[in-house]
Amino acid sequence: MKQLTVELGERSYPIFIGQGLLDKSELVTPYVAGEQVMIVTNDTVAPLYLERTKALFSSFKVSVTVLPDGEQYKNLDTLNLIFDQLLEQKHSRKTTLVALGGGVVGDMAGFAAACYQRGVEFIQVPTTLLSQVDSSVGGKTGVNHQLGKNMIGAFHQPNAVIIDTDTLNTLPEREVAAGIAEVVKYGLIRDLSFFEWLEANMEKLTTLDSEAVSHAIEVSCTCKAKVVSEDEREGGVRAILNLGHTFGHAIETHMGYGEWLHGEAVSAGMVMAADLSCRQGWLQAGDLDRIKKLLESAGLPTLSPSEISVDRFKELMAVDKKVIDGSIRLVLMDQLGNAFVTDDFDTTNFEATLSECRVADDRSGLTQV
Repeated sequence: MKQLTVELGERSYPIFIGQGLLDKSELVTPYVAGEQVMIVTNDTVAPLYLERTKALFSSFKVSVTVLPDGEQYKNLDTLNLIFDQLLEQKHSRKTTLVALGGGVVGDMAGFAAACYQRGVEFIQVPTTLLSQVDSSVGGKTGVNHQLGKNMIGAFHQPNAVIIDTDTLNTLPEREVAAGIAEVVKYGLIRDLSFFEWLEANMEKLTTLDSEAVSHAIEVSCTCKAKVVSEDEREGGVRAILNLGHTFGHAIETHMGYGEWLHGEAVSAGMVMAADLSCRQGWLQAGDLDRIKKLLESAGLPTLSPSEISVDRFKELMAVDKKVIDGSIRLVLMDQLGNAFVTDDFDTTNFEATLSECRVADDRSGLTQV
């Protein structure tokens, strides 16, 4: 087992990474605030891991909320299902929520914890690769709106993150690939040596070789923990964690939440960010080719849907948390392993990227469907 720490002073918390952690109650019990626990999961994960997770908290009074599975349910209506159970089961301010599932469950359970009685404790137990390397760490919580993704939410840090890598064995291949997109992101924004490791070890990662998976999760979480420690509320450097996300969120919103997985949209978005970086003269064309090749080797899309027009892309990208005073800010790169946030890019180059980084016909662009 590996243990990392997100350094946030008095609110610092551990990330535990290893196999069989869902059977180690001694890991989680120190992070429960009172006598009550509410496990929030979904109807896909519950049959697989709910009973084992309940056993982790056998010394507490445990309630359960099972949500419908899918990005399309990440909204205020579904959020109320959690509040309904918390109130009906008379959970106090000393309750602890446990997010058991992927990024949607983690974001919603965390947001519920941030809001219920003005804030209660919660623990992340992520079961997808994407949530293990990204969304479970850092305290970003929230829900989607039909006009924009993740525009309603709060920063609310967990008490602990428990990553049992064995849960990946029940993950569909498409979900594994989606998680790899976020893994690749860390190599692009801060760690060239990790990007090179991914180029050499992608086949092991896609086939869930235990050693490769453990290494990728550890490096990804170490990078994110460091960035979050430097900038908890995304006032500066933390925005680099959104490489490809402004483009990707536009794809998700236009296509309908759940049609493209988050990691699939981010994959296409990272290629678009790299393409614009090349047009600006900041990134070498050979580096763009390496990025495309690596993502394609993971079974990920590298082009956006042809049906999204340039104007529609710009409209959706204007509804983004990085927009300031009407100015779109993007995460771009000046070399592999170094990303930065800027609004200083040529409009003609930007529109060329939006126009040309699309599939040539009316297919969705997904290799997985």
